[in-house]
Amino acid sequence: MMKTKQEVLDSIVTQGMLPLFFYKDAEVSVEITRTLYSAGVRVFEYTNRGDAALDNFKKLKDLQQAEMPDLHLGIGTIKSVHEADAFINAGADFLVSPIVNTEVAKMAHDRNMLWIPGCMTPTEIYTAQCADAALIKLFPANILGPAFLSSIAELFRGQLFMPTGGVELEANNIATWFRAGVCAVGMGSKLISKQVLEGKLYDQLYNDTLKAIELVQTSR
Repeated sequence: MMKTKQEVLDSIVTQGMLPLFFYKDAEVSVEITRTLYSAGVRVFEYTNRGDAALDNFKKLKDLQQAEMPDLHLGIGTIKSVHEADAFINAGADFLVSPIVNTEVAKMAHDRNMLWIPGCMTPTEIYTAQCADAALIKLFPANILGPAFLSSIAELFRGQLFMPTGGVELEANNIATWFRAGVCAVGMGSKLISKQVLEGKLYDQLYNDTLKAIELVQTSR
């Protein structure tokens, strides 16, 4: 049963953060997902960053259906209609892109799926809005910074934003983003680091995920 656009959006806003990762090893990807879920994560993004991404995603989809029916499982780094089609067929609940591809937007909307495009300029944000982006990813967030959002927020009143790329697992950084007006933060390598993946540091990830969720709740 595919999750609807509104269900996924509500879940991201409620959780206040969107964990994201890719790892070539399918078994590690499964265990990372189990760890995130056990720490309370109910929506996350696997990223299309390597040759194994589609096969691994299918295994995560099986895991979701067997153990985590309330998990919203999205796919990130979708740049083309071809990629979108492959992962939609594999059961993706939502699509995240580093760019604004209006054809991908149309595919998502035709299926009542949430599409989250990445934007870096006011023109890109406007283009994404014209393509009905309910949530826009500010990317790369470490280059743009919270001050960017503060200075353009008036231009795009009512638009939901989420920074991704370099958001720190640190109270002041997360709080500054929420003060600037985001509805959630994307958490990639600062949460699910190379060390965690390669060292299979699941206990550390569990504790860091609890910390991230707590920091988000206290930052709002």
